[in-house]
Amino acid sequence: MVTNYQMKRKTFIKLSSTLMAAPFLSPLSAWPLGQQERLKNWAGNLTYSTGNVFYPTSVEEVQQLVKTHSKLKALGTRHCFNTIADSRDNLVSTSKMNKVVSLDPPQGTVTVEAGIKYGELAPYLHAKGYALHNLASLPHISVGGSITTATHGSGIRNGNLASAVTALEVVIADGRVIHLSKDLNSEKFHAAVVGLGAIGIITKVTLEVQPTYMVSQHVFVGLPFAQLKDNFEKIMSSGYSVSLFYDWQNELINEVWIKSRIGEDADQSQPEFYGAKAATKNLHPIIDLSAENCTEQMGVPGPWFERLPHFKMGFTPSSGKELQSEYFVPLHHAVEAIEAVAKLGKQIGPHLFITEVRTIAADNLWMSPSRNQTSVTIHFTWKQETEAVLQLLPQIEAALAPFNARPHWGKIFTIDAKVLESRYEKLAGFKKLVAEYDPHGKFRNAFLERNIYG
Repeated sequence: MVTNYQMKRKTFIKLSSTLMAAPFLSPLSAWPLGQQERLKNWAGNLTYSTGNVFYPTSVEEVQQLVKTHSKLKALGTRHCFNTIADSRDNLVSTSKMNKVVSLDPPQGTVTVEAGIKYGELAPYLHAKGYALHNLASLPHISVGGSITTATHGSGIRNGNLASAVTALEVVIADGRVIHLSKDLNSEKFHAAVVGLGAIGIITKVTLEVQPTYMVSQHVFVGLPFAQLKDNFEKIMSSGYSVSLFYDWQNELINEVWIKSRIGEDADQSQPEFYGAKAATKNLHPIIDLSAENCTEQMGVPGPWFERLPHFKMGFTPSSGKELQSEYFVPLHHAVEAIEAVAKLGKQIGPHLFITEVRTIAADNLWMSPSRNQTSVTIHFTWKQETEAVLQLLPQIEAALAPFNARPHWGKIFTIDAKVLESRYEKLAGFKKLVAEYDPHGKFRNAFLERNIYG
């Protein structure tokens, strides 16, 4: 989503106890020497609850850590806005387990260590003639962390990042290494891929790859809301990946970003798009900000990994202070859901940077918000005004309740655990699998207790 807000906006407000605020830790060595300074997430809204962070470099070291400690939690690249990866006891960062293990052209797969970032993996694949089916808007998130939270890009025909997984290697609570495969143990595999950190420590991931491809990106401004209501699916199907950016303040969608596969999708080199005007220069999702860090637009072709994200591979958003929330609703309810949120536009506007609307294809991963439904996501990038946001979210969630909205697992939400249970028909089975692999709750934390077991 939208980052790098280099703006003199509201001052930093720490998360309330609802989000279990907690601090900053620098990676000093593979093993901590006593309590270290506590880490923050990248946006600075969350400080983790312990400074006891381990940095293993091998599966064997992960096994040793898991056997040694009674409570611990895996930590990715710290891009979540809630406490899903937090622990009061011990954190295990996979940041040093970041290598490509093998590329298997006959099988059409690549196996990587879980800590590798998409921004590191993508150029490697492209140089070998391969690509992934999609990327998120930020390229510097880790593979392990992204799949376990069902992070996604956009495209009606494109599943989330976890949908590309074909096999997992996981260290479970007793220190054993297990291997789960789409082909060999399908049910457990589909339960574990979007595992919310509850299954164990993911150490390796195997992903489907395809031949590399080129993408062009066009941006249009000022799409009439009436056109959105009448032509939503056509608009969102106009390219390989399409995003709408909206501030809820008038009857014009601020920007439409269309990412098209060269040779497969229609060329969007045109002066108008459903009443929106073609941009005359590169734009930021927040139109008054510099587009310096954004991926190339204006229809200039480029490799898939230089166009599918919104932001350039070399850019790390280290100074953007924001909060994020996101809700998934079925595609056939998209316009109704957007209209329901629009009624709250006056309340939302003062606290919002921008909203992004995207689509994600259905999958069959048990804890994926897109399980069994092609989805539309309504994403909010908020100013870092925690108290105001926490007051707004129940109103937004109530407006989306008729559509059984499911929240993004790595972002801020207030939906009750009983409601979540009613919207995830496989939740009981998921908890049964967790009990098999982690019978004593070694990997449980307050987030899981509240949202899965609450």
